Amino acid sequence: MSSIQSPKKGTHSVGVARQYSGTAGRIENCQVGVFAAYASRWGQALIDRQLYLPKSWAGDPARRDSAQVPDEVAFATKPAMACEMIARLLDEGTPCAFVLADAVYGSDHSFRRMLEARGQAYVLAVRSNHTLRFLEDWSLVQTDPGTMIADLPAETWTPLSAGEGAKGPRLYHWARLPLKYQAGQGFSLWFLARRSLRDPGAIAYYFAYAPSDATLEDLAAAAGLRWAIEECFLRAKDDLGLDHCEARSWHGWHRHMSLVMAAAAFLARIGADQRRAAYGKQNETSPKRPAA
Repeated sequence: MSSIQSPKKGTHSVGVARQYSGTAGRIENCQVGVFAAYASRWGQALIDRQLYLPKSWAGDPARRDSAQVPDEVAFATKPAMACEMIARLLDEGTPCAFVLADAVYGSDHSFRRMLEARGQAYVLAVRSNHTLRFLEDWSLVQTDPGTMIADLPAETWTPLSAGEGAKGPRLYHWARLPLKYQAGQGFSLWFLARRSLRDPGAIAYYFAYAPSDATLEDLAAAAGLRWAIEECFLRAKDDLGLDHCEARSWHGWHRHMSLVMAAAAFLARIGADQRRAAYGKQNETSPKRPAA
């Protein structure tokens, strides 16, 4: 799960408002779309989308009418939209080993609890200052991810790959801590951290809910796959015009995104078929197979 922001200059395009843009790193006039992607060893593709409707739009009948916003669409936070989207995909039988998302979603209690209630594993990013509360010896202890990680001994960190990058494996130091939490049967909740090899101060934090026999390597590999959706955005923007939507209406925005996603899925399928066909084929560096 992730979102993209499309900058706009006017005020008439549906959902446009002054809001935070991760693309620009500041508050600016833009539209925000919430997207779901599916990733596997063969490739990735966007599979669902919905426009975020700010309160200034949701509560303005005149603007809603002008942009043809359906009556049933009400204001919802991005994590609430993600809950509905993921639940719909899971109900439709979409196979899913892990749900992955950035800190906007990982920091939301309701989003995590929805996944846990469904027995769905996840690795969700969380902010370094996210408040954590635990009961220890009948006392409530309050802390945060940054504080917990600062106390870890050096031997706790393990170098592992977060997946293949353009220049080879993306290596980081990883560590995890079990959290005192009543998880579902067969599941455990961990606090996961990823530290840069070059800059020990650059640390990313995650909640990881997974089968109790999941290894640190399993969780690191899952966390590394979150960037697949960013690759989907990049390809859809550069090749297919995802961010070139000029439609002002609710239906126009969703139709544009649907067409772009369909084209991107077609290209992803071609790429996946080529990778499957090439899988296992020998090349000049492959060991020679013994003669029959």
